[in-house]
Formats: sequence, C-alpha cells, structure tokens
Amino acid sequence: MAVTTNPLTAGPAVSQSTSSLRRTTVVSGLVGAAVTTAAAAALHGAGVSFEIEGEMIPMLGFAQMTFIGAVLGGVILAVLNRRSSSARSRFVQVAVALTVLSCIPSITLPDDAGSQIALVALHVLAAAIIVPVLARHART
Repeated sequence: MAVTTNPLTAGPAVSQSTSSLRRTTVVSGLVGAAVTTAAAAALHGAGVSFEIEGEMIPMLGFAQMTFIGAVLGGVILAVLNRRSSSARSRFVQVAVALTVLSCIPSITLPDDAGSQIALVALHVLAAAIIVPVLARHART
C-alpha cells in the first residue's frame, strides 16, 4: 500500500492509484460474481447438474469464488505494480495461467461433460470480466 502524508490531516493517506485499484477490484469482483452466478443459475435451469460426488455446488459458491478470484487478482496486480517494470503484461500472463489452473478441478471432479464444460465456461467468463478491468490499472 502506497502511503503518503496528507498535509491537510497531518496523517497518512492512501494514494489515489491504490484506492482506485481497490475500488476497481471490489466492483469488478461484484460484477463478475453477479454475472457468473446468474449464468450458473441459468445453466442449472437448463439442466446442468453442477454435481460433484452427488452434491450440487451451491449457487452462492459461484459468487464467493468469483469474488475471491478478483481480490486475488487485485493483490497480484498491486504487487506487480510495485515490483515489475512491465506489470501489465506480467499480470495478464499470471491471470491466464491461474485461470487455466483453476479449470483443472472443473474438468476432473464432475462426472458429466455438461457440468465440466459449464464450469470451465464460467471460469473463462469470470476472467473475461475481471482481468481486462484490472489490467487497465497496471503500470506499464
């Protein structure tokens, strides 16, 4: 977290770019969570079971995991902004790699192909919403 001294309050103040990244992370996480949960509900209504070992993934789980992914992306970007001379390209590389890795359980755990395809599609949908928005906050 970049901290500067604010002469008006004589105390530390979070820099505008840091607070902007935080705000963007939260908003993109909430939007991504809402969209992926709505898509999961629609897919479930169309017959996708989302069952793993006989238990359905709860709809709230889609929202929670999407939001956690966004927060993780925001943290990674904040670190890269401080430590990398090419934060944007590194962030996109890391985000793509983590999205691919996050799809592995979606392919290996459900028994039916419909759930596998739907879960991978939901991972890609979440990444398509969150990654470009966060990448705009990367230092180049």
